[in-house]
Amino acid sequence: MVKKISEIRRLEIVKALYGAIEARGINLPSYDRIAEEGGMSRQLVRHYFENADDMVIALCDMLADTYRDCLMRGIVSADDSKRLSVFLDFYFDLLSEKGLPKPADDTVYDALFALAGTNAAVRENLKNQYTLLQMTLAHEIQISYPDLSPNECRELGYLIVITMYGHWKMVATLGFSRDNNTVARQALDRLIESYVAAHEGG
Repeated sequence: MVKKISEIRRLEIVKALYGAIEARGINLPSYDRIAEEGGMSRQLVRHYFENADDMVIALCDMLADTYRDCLMRGIVSADDSKRLSVFLDFYFDLLSEKGLPKPADDTVYDALFALAGTNAAVRENLKNQYTLLQMTLAHEIQISYPDLSPNECRELGYLIVITMYGHWKMVATLGFSRDNNTVARQALDRLIESYVAAHEGG
């Protein structure tokens, strides 16, 4: 029971960190600000997260878990031929009307990426998350396009990840039109088709 309460408290603190970053922007908030956001004491925050880096890593993991859970809901309801489309449509927020919206967490990810420039632990965590996403996409591409080589699928996975990340920095961070969600999503279909055509032509 003690462990369960501890896990609940830790999650509450991480959510408070999320809220503090979302409200105040890119600078990592102080323990006092996190405590204020979560309606708790500074001592409680420090009790569960003596090291601020551990709290930030827990936030990275919480965000990754949120995406995984959303994607699993979408994939469970899709047949194999549609799984790649579900992945891509989800990341470009084209499934909101079907009850599977992309989390609105771009401000927090901006802060984490800024922190990754000077914090090796955060950088490694995010690198591992995006590498896993690349490999997952490569796997889904291989299922949808079995004639492509594993290396071609990995290349496509990487290109898709950097397109998605760059896209959201333009749209969510800089305020470009969300109409570009469809533009970027369709461009990925053409990118994949170019690999398939080159493979067949080679």
